Amino acid sequence: MTFSIVARCAKTGQFGIAISSSSPAVAARCAHVRAGVGAVASQNITDPALGPLVLDRLADGLPAGDALKAVTGGRLHIEYRQLLVVDRAGGVAIHSGSQVLGLWGEATGMGCAAGGNLLGDPGIPAAMVAAFETSAGHLGERLLRALEAGLAKGGEAGPVRSAGLKVADRLDWPLVDLRIDWADDPIGMLRAAWEVYAPQMAAYVQRAEDPTQAPSYGVPGDE
Repeated sequence: MTFSIVARCAKTGQFGIAISSSSPAVAARCAHVRAGVGAVASQNITDPALGPLVLDRLADGLPAGDALKAVTGGRLHIEYRQLLVVDRAGGVAIHSGSQVLGLWGEATGMGCAAGGNLLGDPGIPAAMVAAFETSAGHLGERLLRALEAGLAKGGEAGPVRSAGLKVADRLDWPLVDLRIDWADDPIGMLRAAWEVYAPQMAAYVQRAEDPTQAPSYGVPGDE
């Protein structure tokens, strides 16, 4: 019921995830990023607690594979979970349990990992990785292109209804946290939201760090 990609930008050190599902509000449950630490997708029959647990192990200094093993080892119901992890060095790891739903797949690339379940085509994760690796620009743009490639390859077996894009930079709060929680074309709407938000990202950071130097708000009544 989900396909996603987690990645690290080798140039900026940013971490991010793009994700889509037939279920509502997928990014609220499944997308986890932490500045300077990593990114985790916790999906399939989701336990949202697993993402922060893996991030904690990454923060302790464990590489992606060891962090994943530390959380999944002996854990109750772990056979129902699918987890994708990228660490601060760009290392990646994936867990796909024996009870992952439907047609599922996974793929890894340079600083990225993609996976999904109830897929329309087994090649979707590989298509997402290829799109990420051959794209350029901001990490958010590259992740979105990967998500669009997954949809073009077949997406889920049924229609997707929600999508999200989340990126951590150097601050405690996400640089990007865009969600479409229920729609007929969530990935298209996510693209539209990104096109509006991307040119304003730096301004929002500036307003947080030093509002005296921030650009105007661009809203009615702002002089």
